[in-house]
Amino acid sequence: MQLGFFFDQTRCSGCYTCIAACRQWHHSQADRRRVETFEEGEYPDVKVTFLSLSCLHCASPACVAACPTGALWKRKEDGIVLVNSEDCLGKADCGQCSLACPYGAIGFGVDERVEKCDFCRERIEAGEKPICVLACTTRALDFGPLEELRAAVGVRKEANGFAYDVGVKPSIVFKPKI
Repeated sequence: MQLGFFFDQTRCSGCYTCIAACRQWHHSQADRRRVETFEEGEYPDVKVTFLSLSCLHCASPACVAACPTGALWKRKEDGIVLVNSEDCLGKADCGQCSLACPYGAIGFGVDERVEKCDFCRERIEAGEKPICVLACTTRALDFGPLEELRAAVGVRKEANGFAYDVGVKPSIVFKPKI
């Protein structure tokens, strides 16, 4: 089984609640999740689209392959990409995982060691949703087994501001804003 995210781009208002909840839950200012804003058009026909992303727990994660110490690894039972911060050399001495990730999903804590989304592992192991999903006021985020998400919402792999990388195969499906 591979866990993944669902992001409904038509619902996201760019409120950053997912980011705030993540930072508060993890007691960290590291960028485990980010929201990007895309503006297009000209007045009076202007459109704004938001894209909320974190680690996408790719099927073939480039960050894991790039890590020289094995601090990053992919858990077999659910596909979560995890980090052992004790083994991380840090941003100043290495940073290869951050350079390798095509989605810019690797954050660094105050000690400059990797901090990244782990689907709030302790929450999902307790049968709860990740805090970003729970906090999303517009219900633009969800998560679950990737095959179940695809069966429920479709297999859309592209969205405004996001390009699916066939090399790493990110675990996310979209309802894009068209």
